Amino acid sequence: MKFDNYMVLQFPSKSCNEAFARSAVACFAAQLDPTMEELGDIRTAVSEAVTNAIVHAYPDELGTVTVRCRILKDNVLDIVVKDKGVGIPDVEQAMRPMFTTGGSDRSGMGFTIMESFMTTFELSSEPGKGTTVHMRRKLSRRQ
Repeated sequence: MKFDNYMVLQFPSKSCNEAFARSAVACFAAQLDPTMEELGDIRTAVSEAVTNAIVHAYPDELGTVTVRCRILKDNVLDIVVKDKGVGIPDVEQAMRPMFTTGGSDRSGMGFTIMESFMTTFELSSEPGKGTTVHMRRKLSRRQ
C-alpha cells in the first residue's frame, strides 16, 4: 500500500517506554492536523497496545517492542504495534471485555478500548512467536 510518510520505533519492553511510544506516535500524527479528541484517542489506543506488549508479551524478561506508523491516503493513520513475546493462545478469548491474564490490577479492557477508538482494529498472535496489533484511524480534515 502506498504511503506518504512513515516512522518505525523499536525499544525494550520497559514500562517507562510506554509514554515515549504514545508521545512519539502523537507527534507523528500531528502532521495530519487531528482534532484534540482524535489525538487523545490515538494516544490511548497506542498506550493500550504498547502496555499489553510490555506486561503480557514478556512477563519474565525484557524483549523488544516495535511501533510502525504510516500516513496513508485520505488522511488515514496506520499503526502497527508488534512484539515477539509469548503470544496469545486464544485470541477470541483475549478479545472479550474484562478478560485478562495480568492479575487483579488489570481491567481486561485494552483490546476493547483500542477497537472502539480506532476506525479499524486487527489482532493476530501465535503462541511463542508474538503478537501484532494493527490499527487505523481515519482523521477528519479540519477547515
